[in-house]
Amino acid sequence: MTLDDYLGVGRTVTLGSHRFEPEEIKTFARKFDPQPFHMDEKSAQNSVFGRLCASGWHTASMWMRYNVEKRAEPAWSGPGPEPQFGPSPGFRNLKWLKPVYAGETVTFKRTVLGHRPLASRPGWRLMSVRAEAFDSTGDKVIEFESAVLVKAG
Repeated sequence: MTLDDYLGVGRTVTLGSHRFEPEEIKTFARKFDPQPFHMDEKSAQNSVFGRLCASGWHTASMWMRYNVEKRAEPAWSGPGPEPQFGPSPGFRNLKWLKPVYAGETVTFKRTVLGHRPLASRPGWRLMSVRAEAFDSTGDKVIEFESAVLVKAG
């Protein structure tokens, strides 16, 4: 197995699906994005959204959850120690393309675009990822480009 095989370079992986229930949406919003259209059905009805919808940060957080849960597949069978995932130095081009309404099921995907060595950190690589999520009609609801450090000998 090569590092590219392990990381899934060029392959789109379905990470999982999540149903955004009203109480979960409200709980997240109260803690992290306390806007009326995320916390109250009546307020949401009178907003530009027309009904209760999840915070975009909630959607992005769920992508991260499913991404981390799926990270260990496939198991490492290459030479040397198993690559170790480190922190992310950031993301860019975050787009919330369509609201995620209460009761909607969203499917999360990632595509590893590539990786390169870091001159400033020998033994580490910078992996680039395209993150996406789709609602039950197949419409894309979020997309962004992410980066993660990977320790790989």
